[in-house]
Amino acid sequence: MPTSDRTFLITGINRGLGHGLALACLKRGHRVLGLGRASADDLESQPNFRFARADIVDAGPCAASLEGLLHGLNRLDCVILNAGVLGPIADMRDQSTDTMKEILEVNLWANKALIDSLLSKNLSITQVVAISSGASVNGNRGWGGYSISKAALNMLVKLYANERRDIHFAALAPGLVDTGMQEQIRALPDEVPFPSVAKLKEARATDAMPGPATAGQLVLDAIDRLPDLIESGTFADVRKPPLNA
Repeated sequence: MPTSDRTFLITGINRGLGHGLALACLKRGHRVLGLGRASADDLESQPNFRFARADIVDAGPCAASLEGLLHGLNRLDCVILNAGVLGPIADMRDQSTDTMKEILEVNLWANKALIDSLLSKNLSITQVVAISSGASVNGNRGWGGYSISKAALNMLVKLYANERRDIHFAALAPGLVDTGMQEQIRALPDEVPFPSVAKLKEARATDAMPGPATAGQLVLDAIDRLPDLIESGTFADVRKPPLNA
């Protein structure tokens, strides 16, 4: 497959939105560097795909894996920080601080370590997109540690944007995507006191909740337009203006 002259680094590419984004990039002829705990056979068979195994929470080994992944490259056109965890859906009083710390380790601090590692290299980076969530701003009951971690991720992105004016940073909510996280939500009893859970169950198998492959294409389209539509460091939602205008 001929390549475009664009290289994407994506974390968490073995399933879900990360997998869909990797497929969408490869379909358009981009180079894809995958970083995560596991790869995927359909990606490994693509000549424009390169993978390094790493648990992004383990900063030292992750930095070493990243070094090998970037060997021979002097430019990244886009870094997509996609890997994340949901954690429990429960009221705040039922979510321990230890549990929330574990969620923040993955959704926030691992991304900081990865950004710092990338910025320490002699590497030109055009765009960094952190996959956030509508949960980072809506404060829906039950989302506890996940909402807190994604809200903090939004601020992390804003802070880096103010330090590195040469890179366009964004926190992007991808909308509803039918992934393993949704399976966790659908497994909850119907009588749980969290209104958003019922809405998510109703959205399954509708246009409001596409599968990872379709969502990957839609989100990649949004990522391409972000630098022209929003100020660096801004949170945006694919379902809302200016992205859906």
